Amino acid sequence: MSLHAQLSPEAQARLDAMKRNSTISSIIIAILSIVLIGLLLAFIFIQPFLKETPVIVTYSANVPAEEVLETKKVSTNTKQKPSAPSSSSAKVIAAATTSNVAIPVPEVDVPQPSTDFGNGDDFGDGWGSGGDGGGGGGGFGAIPATMRKRCSKEDRLQRLAETGGNEQCEEAVLKALRWMKKTQNPDGSWNGQKKSAMTGLGLLAYLGHCETPLSEEFGESCLKAMTYLINLSMKNQGKLADSAGDKHWPYEHSICVYALAEATTFCKQLNISVPNLAEATQKSGQLLIDNQHKGGGWDYAYDESGPRGGDVSIAGWHIQALKAMKHTGLDFKNLSRCASKGLAYLEDKQDDNGGFGYTGKKPLASKGGYYTLTGVGVLCFQMWDKGSSSEVRKGTKYIKNNTKLKFGTADCDLYAHYYEAQAMMNRGGEEWKHYNGLMRDEVLKNQKPDGTWHGGAGHGAGAFYHTALCTLMLEVYYRFLPGTSQL
Repeated sequence: MSLHAQLSPEAQARLDAMKRNSTISSIIIAILSIVLIGLLLAFIFIQPFLKETPVIVTYSANVPAEEVLETKKVSTNTKQKPSAPSSSSAKVIAAATTSNVAIPVPEVDVPQPSTDFGNGDDFGDGWGSGGDGGGGGGGFGAIPATMRKRCSKEDRLQRLAETGGNEQCEEAVLKALRWMKKTQNPDGSWNGQKKSAMTGLGLLAYLGHCETPLSEEFGESCLKAMTYLINLSMKNQGKLADSAGDKHWPYEHSICVYALAEATTFCKQLNISVPNLAEATQKSGQLLIDNQHKGGGWDYAYDESGPRGGDVSIAGWHIQALKAMKHTGLDFKNLSRCASKGLAYLEDKQDDNGGFGYTGKKPLASKGGYYTLTGVGVLCFQMWDKGSSSEVRKGTKYIKNNTKLKFGTADCDLYAHYYEAQAMMNRGGEEWKHYNGLMRDEVLKNQKPDGTWHGGAGHGAGAFYHTALCTLMLEVYYRFLPGTSQL
């Protein structure tokens, strides 16, 4: 007799259910393992294809596809041999500084220039530079990628020929820039007096010849000039002037803002990073806007409500600086409104004969009846897209019929002629042809062998001031195209 254990139906059902669940769990675990292994393999083999593509910094213009432009950070930190310091510092890529000043000035052996600058009284009745373009938005401020062609000697000579210049103009400019480089102060400034204003003029002259901190011959000098102005702004809460007690300091400030704004745009378009350049331009430029006189002009010591109300000479500098600031793309508060008020102020100072007066509709008494500030007024209207306005038409007609230029005489006001050269080039046509006929050769034949000019009537500013103005006058041929103000 054999015994057999037999499960009850209920127990057998439970056993069968457990077997089924175990089998299903095994299958699910196997599937999940296969999926996990697949995901791991996919991650390993696909990862190389998922790397982020680097951002390429380039021009927003017609640049060849294969031409990739780096963002260059300029520093003047150089290592020098103890026994024989180098006369030029290598320009290398470096990080921005963290101090409240810009960048260290390179240790370069530069001869100290003469401090024979004059008594400074000429700042009160007008002295000039300029630089931005006319109605078409040209000038230093609008720099397209094609500027690299403009920076070649061949293209400059072509523009000189097309606009009434010649090869001697280019040679004269180079001689002047080399003299500037040679006589630059060790701290990057120029001259002995009014150093900030003279440095602004010198920097504008470099930029007018398409020189940048990376230029082979003038790059170090250009960077040192920028450094001087940047440090001055950062240390003085935006104020760009060396002499706080001189009521004429708004002249200096506006010239320096003008130069820094042009440098900012230049470096931005060429992807050159100069530490604190944009910050200094922003701070100093906003100070210029915030100190406008309630009447629309700008006055000595930035008096915002005094009865004098400023004058056309000061206003001209500030309105040019405003246009250069606009080109930077930085966020300045109330810039457009400030410029509109400034142009309204100038409009009120134009006489019926087309000439622009000084504090009213009459010229300076010391100028023999000639409206020396007419070029200032005309250029400001051209710069702000009003090249066809009646103010411009009447002003250029007045200049054509009345201006004179003769070195060594009373008819050599280089302040007036620098503005007039720009205004008449912008106007083009017969006005420019007539003006160029009396300006070009007179300036060329009066350059000294060392590259300088002397003798602007009514000004005791010295060789650097006159040389900067004449240099900028001769650069007008390739900074503007007649009638369009395009580069």
